[in-house]
Parts: sequence; structure tokens; C-alpha cells
Amino acid sequence: MKKQMYPCLWFDGQARAAADFYCTIFPDSKIINDAGMVVNFELNGQFFMGLNGGDKFKFNEAVSFVIPCKDQEEIDHYWYKLIADGGKEGMCGWCKDKWGISWQITPRVLTDALAAGGDEAKRAFDAMMGMKKIDIAAIEAARRG
Repeated sequence: MKKQMYPCLWFDGQARAAADFYCTIFPDSKIINDAGMVVNFELNGQFFMGLNGGDKFKFNEAVSFVIPCKDQEEIDHYWYKLIADGGKEGMCGWCKDKWGISWQITPRVLTDALAAGGDEAKRAFDAMMGMKKIDIAAIEAARRG
């Protein structure tokens, strides 16, 4: 049987609150087990472990979760939910939630444009560099030139 990898997220006593928060944002999500020190949960069917490990470690941009989005409605949903109650907007589709976890809210149209290479990729990249939350209409306009 293949072993599945999963992230363990270190919280300062707020693993259950974080798991509850995330479960309200992502579809197909649930708390699996709360043993106090460890909270196991699923987001979008992906297993996560939240560890109440104390204040020794903090989250930073070295690790982020990418959320591929099909349209502007999805981008807006994840963006505004994740920055609610103390999260922060970043540049280029990056944001942090109130615990400091970094998220990349990335539309398919942007990844397709960047994968195309050449002038189309440069125009899409340049447009993205001036954005906080990604605007699909602006990316599509930049792709066309």
C-alpha cells in the first residue's frame, strides 16, 4: 500500500480553531479527530495534521499552499475568506491567513499563460506583478496584448 504524505502544521494552541476555520472555507472538509495535542482534519479531501506545539516555531513564506482556481468567483472566495479576521494580502496572488500560513490563490488562466512562454507569458507575468488578488480579466487582457 502506498503511503500518502501530509503536512503537519505547528500552532501555538490553536490547531482546532484553525482546522474549524479552514473547514468552513474548503469543500469536502471535516475534522477527523481532536486529541488535544493533535487535530487531524481534511481540506478538499487532503489530510492535514495540526499540532499544538507551543510558540517555538512560526509560519513563513518558505512554505505555501497553492489553491488552483477556475474563475474569479473562486479566487474571490478563497482570498477574502483566508484574509478575514487578521490575515494579510500579499502580492501576486499570495496572502496569509490569521495564523501566518501562506496561500497562493492561482487561476488556471495565469498558469496557462506562464506555461505558454514567450511574449504572452511575459505580459501575463508583468500584469500579475502589479496585483495583490489576481484579476482574471486583467490577466486575459495582458495575454492578448
